Amino acid sequence: MELWYALVDLLPFEWAEPGRMLFMKNALLAVLVITPLFGLLSTMVVQSRMSFFSDALGHSAFTGIAIGSLCGLAAPMGSAVIFALCFSLLFTWVRHKTSLASDTVIGVFSSTAVALGIFAATLGGGSFTKFNALLIGDILSVEPGMIALLLGILALILLLWVCCYNNLLLSALHPALADSRGVQVFWQEAVLNAAIAVVVTLSMTWVGLLVINSLLVLPGAAARNLARNSRQYHLFSVLGAVVCGIGGLMCSYYWGASAGAAVTLILALYFFLSLLSAPKKR
Repeated sequence: MELWYALVDLLPFEWAEPGRMLFMKNALLAVLVITPLFGLLSTMVVQSRMSFFSDALGHSAFTGIAIGSLCGLAAPMGSAVIFALCFSLLFTWVRHKTSLASDTVIGVFSSTAVALGIFAATLGGGSFTKFNALLIGDILSVEPGMIALLLGILALILLLWVCCYNNLLLSALHPALADSRGVQVFWQEAVLNAAIAVVVTLSMTWVGLLVINSLLVLPGAAARNLARNSRQYHLFSVLGAVVCGIGGLMCSYYWGASAGAAVTLILALYFFLSLLSAPKKR
């Protein structure tokens, strides 16, 4: 972290002065780690037409935190990750066992997770207000240890993309063809959904449950309007997420607004601007 602080000290901002506002410097590093993760995963979420899956995962993570708090755990984030992983695997299994559309299955799981989370949070007359912070998030509260954990997850996601991207894409676009070619479609989807579950759960307390879904939809949606091939698709998604993430953090600092909401609004602007370059329908 000392090397990072030394690099940030060179920036021409008052918060970047040596020894000042370390929380802001930590937040900037967190943005540089989180946004590439969301940018990469967004490409597959958009391709798979699972835009609301991350929203359902956020609800499941909230339920995991509520259950962990109910059990008296000092750090319920671990229970949230475990619950979200179980949720994603169960969702993948049900999706393959039923003929229902993905959005229907997502709706069933999302509503169930929300109800279970509220039930656990209010059981025995408990107050829901202690979980209000999860709705908005606070990236300024990020700690160096969690940034290091997300950096390790980013490395794993990059490895997954290098080794399995073709199979992941084929499984998303044409499961029957992928299965005929010997691709284990269920496990491909299970691994991808598990990766999304971990990233969403760990990022929820900083980004906010209300807007976290946008980070997994808007970068890929905007990149799809701009890209002419797969490489451009990933490039525009990741770069767009990083630039909008940094811009959102700066706006939230100088205007005193929520960082998650600011990032979402800039990503939305990026999407609408990308529509100007999208090919017209005939």
